[in-house]
Amino acid sequence: MLKLEGVTAAYGQSPVLFGVDLTVADAEAVTLIGRNGVGKTTLLRAITGLHPVTGGGVRLNGAQVEREAAFTRARSGLAYVPQGRGLFGHLTVEENLLMGLPALSGRPVTRREIPELVYDLFPICRDMAGRRAGNLSGGQQQQVAIGRALVTQPRYLLLDEPTEGIQPSVVQEIEVALTRIRTELRVAVLLVEQYLDFAWAFADRYYVMQKGRVVETGATADTPTHAVQRYLGV
Repeated sequence: MLKLEGVTAAYGQSPVLFGVDLTVADAEAVTLIGRNGVGKTTLLRAITGLHPVTGGGVRLNGAQVEREAAFTRARSGLAYVPQGRGLFGHLTVEENLLMGLPALSGRPVTRREIPELVYDLFPICRDMAGRRAGNLSGGQQQQVAIGRALVTQPRYLLLDEPTEGIQPSVVQEIEVALTRIRTELRVAVLLVEQYLDFAWAFADRYYVMQKGRVVETGATADTPTHAVQRYLGV
């Protein structure tokens, strides 16, 4: 289980997270929603170790990790796909996939170490292995970015706006792949998402953030999307 207890964070002297509590069980899908600027991305970065916490705790499989480095958390089973995908545009698709492996092994790696499941879930990673990532469409880049996160074979996958700027047909492909990741690989998913139809179709539970705080949580099956649209300004 991934568990946050009273997590706080700041940028300089300006607090941005205020006592956030959140849990993600094994193989569960949880979505985090809210308007831009309420702290959702900061929370994901705090979980992964890319942004320091100023208080509270982050537990991963029962172990306190809030003071651990990002690479240590990756080795413990966390993987993160940032908003904008974070690919290296000048590198090929295959080279981008390989970038995820050194953090785990600490040694040079080869293409043979890329798990076959990545190619099974996202055939584009094989079909366009030699193409520069910067020349792909947004949807293709997102599939590669998720594939790169999966080469570490994580237990928890964190996604920041995975459908942003992507055509609907590719969004459907990503939803199918993420569902397989949960059901077949038993990987838990925490995603920040503005597209409520996608979030509600995929996630078991939701958290709403406002001004750095969680203000509502519940089961997506019990809550129609129109009941939370006010938090997004729509």
